[in-house]
Amino acid sequence: MKYTLPQLDYPYDALEPYIDRQTMEIHHTKHHQAYINKLNEVLERNPEIAERPVEDLLRNLSSLPISEEDKTLIRNHGGGHVNHSLFWKIMGPKKQVDEALKRQIEEQFGSIEKFKEIFEKTAISHFGSGWAWLAKSPEGKLEVFSLPNQDSPYLKGYEPIIGLDVWEHAYYLKYQNRRAEYVKNWWNVLKVL
Repeated sequence: MKYTLPQLDYPYDALEPYIDRQTMEIHHTKHHQAYINKLNEVLERNPEIAERPVEDLLRNLSSLPISEEDKTLIRNHGGGHVNHSLFWKIMGPKKQVDEALKRQIEEQFGSIEKFKEIFEKTAISHFGSGWAWLAKSPEGKLEVFSLPNQDSPYLKGYEPIIGLDVWEHAYYLKYQNRRAEYVKNWWNVLKVL
């Protein structure tokens, strides 16, 4: 299976003023495309796993019949692909609130505001590059946590629901070192809540 860059459902400038056009274009066409290119290279070298969905590869990474070096590449670049694919889908210029998700968050965290507080703290305090996640555990519970680099919740057996990219490439052109401002403004373009 050869992966290709997913098309966005909105133009690069649609998330302004919260995320600028130049950042979106570079992030999508350069960063995400690079993850896809490297993932495809690994799959070409390992035809025995090439037809398995990347999510399945991440869930079963340790048992794949490939080299440790290629497992690391799948972790990094497969993770980069699935993480970004979700990131583009959950953002947009218009809200399309997922009412079932909203109710589940309210039940587990007490309120949307409390959830946002926990999520923001997780995103802002993450050291270095990585992601803040709302993900569903194998038992069906929603949890907030961060992961380094392009690690995906699939590696832990979790299903990613909401992911915020806190790598500097996601915000540096507009926000420079002001990650907290980026995180707070991001709620304006998260369409599912």
